[in-house]
Amino acid sequence: MGGQRSAKASRWAGLLTEGRNPRSKRLDTMSTARVVALLVDEDRRAVAAAGRQRGAISRAAVRAARTLEGGGSVVFLGAGTSGRMGVLEAAECPPTFGLAPSRVRAVMAGGEGAVFQAVEGAEDDEQDGRRQGSALRPPDLLIGISASSVTPFVRGALAAAREKAVETVLLTCAPGPGLRRLADTVVAIASGPEVLTGSTRLKAGSATKAALNAITTAAMVRLGKAYDNLMVDMRPTNAKLRDRARRIVAAAAGVDRDQAARLLALAGDEVKTAIVMGRRGASAEEARARLAAAKGHVRRALRR
Repeated sequence: MGGQRSAKASRWAGLLTEGRNPRSKRLDTMSTARVVALLVDEDRRAVAAAGRQRGAISRAAVRAARTLEGGGSVVFLGAGTSGRMGVLEAAECPPTFGLAPSRVRAVMAGGEGAVFQAVEGAEDDEQDGRRQGSALRPPDLLIGISASSVTPFVRGALAAAREKAVETVLLTCAPGPGLRRLADTVVAIASGPEVLTGSTRLKAGSATKAALNAITTAAMVRLGKAYDNLMVDMRPTNAKLRDRARRIVAAAAGVDRDQAARLLALAGDEVKTAIVMGRRGASAEEARARLAAAKGHVRRALRR
């Protein structure tokens, strides 16, 4: 039995995310200010490590854009902190980019309840992962998130999805041999050992969020959901977002805020439509036709 436990433990012992960080030794003797400074600095290093994977992140973004353009869904899947990062990313896409919730969604090991409270053993359920992966079909895209890269739930989902010819991405913070056989695109961020050994909610979590931000935002820019650096497919569903929509239209159309509000009212709160109306002196119907011909890209619609 002791030999079996040792063999099982070695699966994680050699992972970068499980290593001890030499900068945080004697952590318990440090002042609070020093602990905070160390945590923030190590997070900065982790995000910089994500930046060094910009090539792989770009490939993942292109796959995501292609999936959405083709009518498929982008699905984030993970367990624990990794799964929660996927949930957060999926939740933010509809209000920010005007997508239906079904187009970018998340699957959490252990179900929705595991978002708020840990479900013991959920990440080890490879068969549940396989069930989730086998439910997908082309042109869907599965983005499996696993800080360690060895989470059975994620590995099972990726394997089953590939059997269905679904494109896959693995996002991990534990670079190592053999990862390329797990997914079509691998984003392997060397975020390094955690300040608190093994607590991947820290640096690995920050690096993962940075990569997910880049994947979704770059994909949406490719799909015409930005004009200049403005989010022009946002849904103004509350007071803050209604104010933002007016500011976006005012800036993009070169009008004052009152005129921006009038344009939005005429456009049915469609920010893109209001911009084209303001810039081209077009009716809402004409503006929508221009946008349709330009496949939703405001800049192209303004050139027509």
